[in-house]
Amino acid sequence: MDSFSIFNSPFSIVRHRLVGKGVVQLECPKNRRGVAGPDMIILHYTAGRDAMSSANFLIRADVKASAHLIIGRDGQVIQLVPFNIEAWHAGKSCYEGRSELNHYSIGIELDNLGQLRSEGGRFVAECGKEVPIRDVYMKDSDKEVTYWHRYTDVQERVLEEVCDLLTEYYPIRDIVGHSDVSSRKVEPGPALQLCDWMKYY
Repeated sequence: MDSFSIFNSPFSIVRHRLVGKGVVQLECPKNRRGVAGPDMIILHYTAGRDAMSSANFLIRADVKASAHLIIGRDGQVIQLVPFNIEAWHAGKSCYEGRSELNHYSIGIELDNLGQLRSEGGRFVAECGKEVPIRDVYMKDSDKEVTYWHRYTDVQERVLEEVCDLLTEYYPIRDIVGHSDVSSRKVEPGPALQLCDWMKYY
C-alpha cells in the first residue's frame, strides 16, 4: 500500500513517510538498512536547543545516531528516515527478550531539554540553556527531587496523533521510552504526561 490515512487524522503515510500540514522531510542517506516490521515505537528527548538544530545534527554523516521523527515544541514534525528504514536511536538495547531494537522499531525524538539542574533558583539544561520556572516539571520521589523540562500540550497531542496513525498502519505492539530498553537512559522522563493508549510506565 503506497498511502494510508485514518479518519480525522491530520496526517497520512505515503511510501513510509509522514505527510500532513507542516511536516518537513529531510534526507538522512547514512541510513539504508530495512527495518523488520516495525513493531514498536521508542520515545526519546533530544536534549538539543531546538527541533531543527537537533534534526540537522542527526542527519550529519559523521554522527552515529539518527531517528525517524522529531516533534517540535510547536507541534511541527520533521522526518529524517522513512519508517521502513532502520534509524540509529536505540543503541545497545533490549526489551522482552529481544536486543538490538533499532532493527524492529520507530524512533521518535521530542524536542525537550530533558533533566535539569537547579542552580540558585535557576533551572539549567545540560546544553547550558536556562528554562523558565513555568516550563519546569518537578518529580518528587522517595529518594530525591528532580527537575525536568515540560513537554507542551501541542507536542503531546501531535505525538498521540502520530502514534495512532503508526499503530494502525504497522504491527506496533509496544510504545516505550528509551529508559525502558536501556538502563543507561532516562528518556523521555517523567514530564511526559502519557495517555492511556500508551503501553508505557
